[in-house]
Amino acid sequence: MTGPRDDDGAEPAASPSPSPSAQAPRTPAPTTPPPTPTTPPAAPLARQPSATTQPPSPDVAEVSSESVLPGAHRGGFSRLPTAPVEITTQSAPAEPESEPIDIRWAMPTPEAPRRGVGGWALLFSILGLVVSLFVGWGFPLGIAGIVAGIMALRRPLESRAVAVWAIALGALSILYSAGWLLFAAVASGLI
Repeated sequence: MTGPRDDDGAEPAASPSPSPSAQAPRTPAPTTPPPTPTTPPAAPLARQPSATTQPPSPDVAEVSSESVLPGAHRGGFSRLPTAPVEITTQSAPAEPESEPIDIRWAMPTPEAPRRGVGGWALLFSILGLVVSLFVGWGFPLGIAGIVAGIMALRRPLESRAVAVWAIALGALSILYSAGWLLFAAVASGLI
């Protein structure tokens, strides 16, 4: 297989080449000038300005050729970068003393938490205990002392010792009142 093959593997048929005498003589084609383009020719490339280095301003000192550590001051500036600006006019608002203060929308001052619940609880418990020593009807004062003592324990400013004493004495007054009421019920024949 010496000749070229087609894609399907068959050799192409040889085309008869005409003899040089059978060909028609060539005539030269007329020469016409090429058509002129309708777009204008591109402008020649503009020259980029060359980078120039300007000399340093007189405010900047020349850096010595010795290498210093990065961040070290090299004494480059001879003046401060900014200077203080003088104040020419007063621009502050008027003093508030000249205007009356409108307190309609002011926040009310919060009340300071009051103390005293523990003291009242202790007073009720002591009175309930004294009354219950003599009669059996002193238990309402003992109950009031216990309730006020529990309220005093829940408040952060009250004395815990006073509240605990009020609860203990109130419970003792209720116990004495219960004893008197039980004695009265037995003595009268109710029980």
